[in-house]
Amino acid sequence: MPGQMTLLVLGRLSVTLLTLLIVSFVVFGATLLLPGDVVEILLGQAATPEAVAGLREAMHLDSPALVRYGQWLLGMVQGDFGISYANNMPIADMIGGRLANTLRLAAVTTAIAVPLALFLGITTAMYRGSAYDRMVTTAVVSVISVPEFLIATFAVLVFAVWLRWLPALSLANDVQSFGQLLKVFAMPVITLTCVISAQMIRMTRAAVIDALKMPYVEMALLKGASRARMVLRHALPNAIGPIANAIALSLSYLLGGVIIVETIFNYPGIAKLMVDAVSTRDLPLIQSCAMIFCFGFLLLITIADIIAILSNPRLRK
Repeated sequence: MPGQMTLLVLGRLSVTLLTLLIVSFVVFGATLLLPGDVVEILLGQAATPEAVAGLREAMHLDSPALVRYGQWLLGMVQGDFGISYANNMPIADMIGGRLANTLRLAAVTTAIAVPLALFLGITTAMYRGSAYDRMVTTAVVSVISVPEFLIATFAVLVFAVWLRWLPALSLANDVQSFGQLLKVFAMPVITLTCVISAQMIRMTRAAVIDALKMPYVEMALLKGASRARMVLRHALPNAIGPIANAIALSLSYLLGGVIIVETIFNYPGIAKLMVDAVSTRDLPLIQSCAMIFCFGFLLLITIADIIAILSNPRLRK
């Protein structure tokens, strides 16, 4: 069976690479469909046709789309993201600091949301049907029903306008002390934690409840095992695969939610950079940012699938 496990892991990695290739084609094609001409935007309305044609040739925009896609994909594989149309700077330099800010925000959110969601998901499964379970489930469903931009707006109203505890904008460049760092991250982290932990709690609870229905768990209960031992010793190890998928799916949603959160709080991350690039039709920058988000999503899903394969007891025998 270890050989079968290896084949499954290699097959999952192959599917991920193929999916990433397809996604790159879709991202490149979608950016070409954006309204407006980047050359005319850069030169302005007073540009002459000769100037437009000259700049288009200099930017290689007169080449066929498939040729440009091949050159762009080859550059991405080699780590060359190209040159920004709007800023005439290497995109790798522009993304570097912004990506670090986004990863820092995602790391802080993950460090808070994952333990919180696992604790609430496991304990609500342990005490299913209790007042505690109903209270947590009601709160989770309420949060899921509200879009992240509304949660962010509500957080601004409560903590920035009414209580005046936190700034409405998260300007990471102004951080000079640990207290300022907490204020910068507080509002985005609160919003993102509410967004991703709600789904994680529901999926973790469902996975543990399914594991508790297995015959060997019921046998442990008949033998007098405590509820905590029954969950932690017998049910939880066999729910690792579904829980890993729950965490990966929730964290992958973090990649999408961070776009809205960074825009609302003016947080200087890669998502905010991508939104600004759309307004200037900076196609290479949009494509690079989009591919980073897609790669992050596929990476999380692939890791979750591999964990599910490795944790499957039938494949380890």
